[in-house]
Amino acid sequence: MKICISSTSNGKYSIPDGRFGRCAYFAFYDTETQDYIFIENDGLHSSQGAGVSAVQTVMDAHADVVITGSLGPNAVKLLEASEIEAYKLTDGNIMEQIKMFQEGKLKPIDGVGPGKAGMNNRFRKGW
Repeated sequence: MKICISSTSNGKYSIPDGRFGRCAYFAFYDTETQDYIFIENDGLHSSQGAGVSAVQTVMDAHADVVITGSLGPNAVKLLEASEIEAYKLTDGNIMEQIKMFQEGKLKPIDGVGPGKAGMNNRFRKGW
């Protein structure tokens, strides 16, 4: 299984980013190999379509799960159509998010956040 977490930087001790489409990096963790891969988010500075671009990055990496703060309406639709589950961040670094997910302690994201919520928010903790 591959887990994707929106992140503020590119290390396993990084602080997660509460924004999905406008996070700085995507942290991918492979539960089989226990490897981390970090991909810079090309949509960070996009004027529009950041959530759609983010979902495409997640799909291209073959992730099964996304852990983030909130999702806009377009991202929710695309993740659902791709059968990628979404879970809400909690306190802790990237490694701690993975552990909490594996222990079943994260809650599914069951609602849509406001579209373009992260455009002007440079202070990330959106959860």
